[in-house]
Amino acid sequence: MRRTSRYPVEGANSLWHVYKTVPFWKVVKNFVVIQLARYTPFLGMKNWLYRTFLHMKVGKHTSFALMVMPDVMFPEKISVGINTVIGYNTTILAHEYLIHEYRLGDVVIGDEVLIGANSTILPGLSIGNGAIVSAGTLVHKDVPEGAFVGGNPMKIIYTKEEMLEREQQTSL
Repeated sequence: MRRTSRYPVEGANSLWHVYKTVPFWKVVKNFVVIQLARYTPFLGMKNWLYRTFLHMKVGKHTSFALMVMPDVMFPEKISVGINTVIGYNTTILAHEYLIHEYRLGDVVIGDEVLIGANSTILPGLSIGNGAIVSAGTLVHKDVPEGAFVGGNPMKIIYTKEEMLEREQQTSL
């Protein structure tokens, strides 16, 4: 189950209420920083931009590939662990604007996680240490530590325990 806070709105859909929920100039600043980071090939610079201007928690040696799109409105709700790889064109969302409400939720990505290209991570989720998310996955629920997941919607392909069992069988 995703862990999000729900905020009902009245009248027009929640996106029409966007600047009641987040300051306009914060969104502008975040957009400029994210666009700069999306195109820079310098991994250290990306991490510095995310930490300094977006207040994201980014672990040492974490790599954001080209075109990664962190949440523009609430990037401070994103935490990425140590030595993690976020693949090309991945989107990490910490908000959802719906018809009658909007939702906010923290996204916690563990240490040594691999997220394949063109994946989308929804708000209110955690991805456990050592997990692998295959390319093109819609991550709509928590990913257990060490699991290999993929698909749209996401399914667990194998767990950490199943992987260890396979490794033991092949080493015999």
